Amino acid sequence: IEQTHCACGQPFKRIGEEVSEQLDCVPAQFFVLRHVRGKYACACCQTIQAVPMPAQIIDKGIPAPGLLAQVVVAKHDDHLPLYRQEEIYARSGVHIPRSSMAQWVGICGVRLAPLAQALREFILGHGVIHADETPVSLLAPGKGKTKRAYVWVYRTTNFVAQRAVLFDFTASRAGEHPRRVLQPFAGTLVSDDYSGYFGLQAQGVTAALCWAHARRKLFEAHKFNGSEIAAQAVTLIAKLYEVERDARELQPQARWLLRQQHSRPIVDALHRWLTEQRQKLANADVTAKAIDYSLSNWRALTRYLDDGNVPIDNNAAENAVRPLCVGRKNWLFVGSQQAGERAAVVMSLIESAKLSGHDPWAYLKDVFERLPTLKQRDLEQLLPHNWRPASRTATPAPQLATAAAAAAQAAFNTP
Repeated sequence: IEQTHCACGQPFKRIGEEVSEQLDCVPAQFFVLRHVRGKYACACCQTIQAVPMPAQIIDKGIPAPGLLAQVVVAKHDDHLPLYRQEEIYARSGVHIPRSSMAQWVGICGVRLAPLAQALREFILGHGVIHADETPVSLLAPGKGKTKRAYVWVYRTTNFVAQRAVLFDFTASRAGEHPRRVLQPFAGTLVSDDYSGYFGLQAQGVTAALCWAHARRKLFEAHKFNGSEIAAQAVTLIAKLYEVERDARELQPQARWLLRQQHSRPIVDALHRWLTEQRQKLANADVTAKAIDYSLSNWRALTRYLDDGNVPIDNNAAENAVRPLCVGRKNWLFVGSQQAGERAAVVMSLIESAKLSGHDPWAYLKDVFERLPTLKQRDLEQLLPHNWRPASRTATPAPQLATAAAAAAQAAFNTP
């Protein structure tokens, strides 16, 4: 304080302190990694030896693993198109053309493809998986227009400890696409009633349909015309979900037993109720159509009662689709079939890393550092559910990072 003495003449004595904190921020900072490699010569033989350059994801490329991870995560997880990233990085003093970043993202998709294939094998090794699909716009070459393409989602259930999700980009919604991906799978598939999944039963796949879909149709019937029949059915379905809340943390056998004791009587009562009420309704009635959906798919809807490993609905897959729904509002369309396939690879690893509780940037940075020298037999070490960071990521001192921003720009512009 400026005044050191009281008005009475006595000096002030320090008796404590008041501490206040503020949260501050600085823009993204860029810095240069210098690889200094010794060169050695033999005066007798006139030969020169040099330490080899460390293996990189992009051979002789400018971007280090951290920058690659930043661009990829910003595009596919933060849903920032490359032209927006170009503007953001320019505010930090570094101009990175979007064409360069597009090339980097494409190469990363190619390099990560073996990991996505290993992730597919891991998911298909489970006895129960989810499946869903969502439309995206695909640019039609030479026409300046877009057509509808699809991204398929395959995910482990929330009942397993190690969770993963796989995305598959296709140009159509044909049933051949899930048959191709699920070729070796012969377990239970939780999905909606899309006909493209019906052909999987020929290869031994058991269908389990989603109660959330059945409830949604009945709820919409109640909302549309105030149907009391639909309202009563929705109330009975809600009781099934109350049982699932209690069964969520149980082991499969205990979950199956709880369902037999509590869910089975509710399901039987619901079936009787729907069958009786359906006879009172005209075929064109909205409530009748909602009831017909449930009754015609009753065996698949009640499949979860027979297996404690099968969830009651397909919400896990629908939640996995949400990043795509958010992202397509920003990037609007996919530029090509190849770009869609590579984006599916990258998103599979990012979303699986998030399911395992990892920071996707830290995960991808470590993968980009280790993948070029990793042997094929050790590839599973880099799968998100197995990944352990090799070392703590070093963060440069702010003053060094700021001072090196100009050097980073110069390094980028140097051929």
